[in-house]
Amino acid sequence: MNELKLYAIFAETVSSGSMSAAARRLGMTPSAVSQAIRALERQTGVTLLIRSTRKLTLTEAGRRCYPHCIRLLEAADAAAQSLVQARDAPTGELRIAAPLGFAPYVAPALAPVLTEWPQLTLSLVVDDAMVDLIEQRIDIALRVGQLADSNWIVRKLGEFKTLLCASPSYLEQYGTPLAPSELSAHQWIALLRDAQGASMLKEHRPALALEMTNQQGDTELVTVEARITSTNQVTLRQMCEQGMGIARLVYPDVRPALDSGALVQVLPQWGFPRVPVTMITQKREGEPAKVRVAMDALKRYFVSLELPAEYLRRP
Repeated sequence: MNELKLYAIFAETVSSGSMSAAARRLGMTPSAVSQAIRALERQTGVTLLIRSTRKLTLTEAGRRCYPHCIRLLEAADAAAQSLVQARDAPTGELRIAAPLGFAPYVAPALAPVLTEWPQLTLSLVVDDAMVDLIEQRIDIALRVGQLADSNWIVRKLGEFKTLLCASPSYLEQYGTPLAPSELSAHQWIALLRDAQGASMLKEHRPALALEMTNQQGDTELVTVEARITSTNQVTLRQMCEQGMGIARLVYPDVRPALDSGALVQVLPQWGFPRVPVTMITQKREGEPAKVRVAMDALKRYFVSLELPAEYLRRP
């Protein structure tokens, strides 16, 4: 690596026309420039410059070497410019990992960014499993729920409220529960990771623990048995819309279904602890511009997913 520096000093000396001029441009002393060129000549065993009191003259070997040194400087400058561009302008490939249910949020959040920066491309890795962020070269990972300790940088994106939902057809057939104590008598659909002691035996259905709080601050812990489990939140919503049971669903996922009447909120006077939504990145300092603008866009969009007033008044 030291040889590369010597070649760069040689090229700058030839371009400047003198060692003193090269020294000013390089922030060195003329003596240090002269010593560097002498060191290069000793290493190569070739004289590159003929020195006189008035000027420097290239030897034949020096003339042959000089164009290669210029390309070396151009390559170094291009490398520096690429780093500046990565720091200041969103370019290249942006890789984001998100759960399956998050795909509808990533698209509208980042659409303005991709429109503004045409040199930026997006690769979205959608998987409910915990993908290997290093192996997959992930810039930003979106996560829901509590996270295990890691060396990654975690930033809070927001909080999702979860609601108990059922279809009108289900409630017509099985009745509408009026208190948490009535929930255990109903059909349940649940995320597999939220169920405990999952088993394929009918008499040992997965148990789902529901900690609920009302407007007065009273808390009840209810355990229900899940008849249907899935690893995917979208699948739960679809089965819930088909009248297959009650499900605890994330509000942004079910907002269209609630607005259209395909789903109805159950026990609206009772609520659950909010679920944290986070962004994970490799580091906090020196992040590329593409990561910074993407995180800002995601933050802005997730603010728009806040609950409307009628839900905010509930627990």
